[in-house]
Amino acid sequence: MSLLLSTAYAPLVEYMMQIYAHQGERIFIEAHEHIVKQSWRNRCDILTANGVQSLTIPIERPQGGKTLIKDIRISEHGAWRHVHEQAIRSSYGSSPYFEFYWDDIKPFYEKTYTYLWDYNIDLLLSLCRLMDIDVQLEETSDFIPLKGSDENFLDMRYSFHPRHLSRERDEALPYYQPFASRHGFVSQLSVLDLLMNMGPESLLYLHQSLQRL
Repeated sequence: MSLLLSTAYAPLVEYMMQIYAHQGERIFIEAHEHIVKQSWRNRCDILTANGVQSLTIPIERPQGGKTLIKDIRISEHGAWRHVHEQAIRSSYGSSPYFEFYWDDIKPFYEKTYTYLWDYNIDLLLSLCRLMDIDVQLEETSDFIPLKGSDENFLDMRYSFHPRHLSRERDEALPYYQPFASRHGFVSQLSVLDLLMNMGPESLLYLHQSLQRL
């Protein structure tokens, strides 16, 4: 069965778990949906000394609400690349593996991308490489019908959404976080949090987490 996901900005750890679980299978990213507002498609959450901080990429929709996700443009409004880079540096600069990975992540806050799709895919592939996850991503050639209409897909395009967060009741396997003494373990963050804090053990964490499901 093929995995079907939405595009995502520095995706959730749970999103990366699904990619890891489907290595060797076909993994499709939906390229023909309309963007879902206030979703992970252009937002990620990181953990700072003051708690969770959301980082959002500003976007432009040339055809309004009918703009396909592949045609969504990145806006330079608010100098977002500088803001995101500084937030990540501030949050993870003292994390065990920041220096190990930062040279691979930093270019995504220096290079100008026109389309959100291209940015997200390039960043996702880079993150997979850093985590030693061997995948081939494919974009859909048309909009795939919703769940239940095609048994060939495990459809998880709409399984992850900020409004569905329930960190208080979440039973995710904890991992090291430098601010845990202040906030306790915080789950459902960007995979950047896992990577910067656990480094090469991130892959083991994904494996162990899947075993708990």
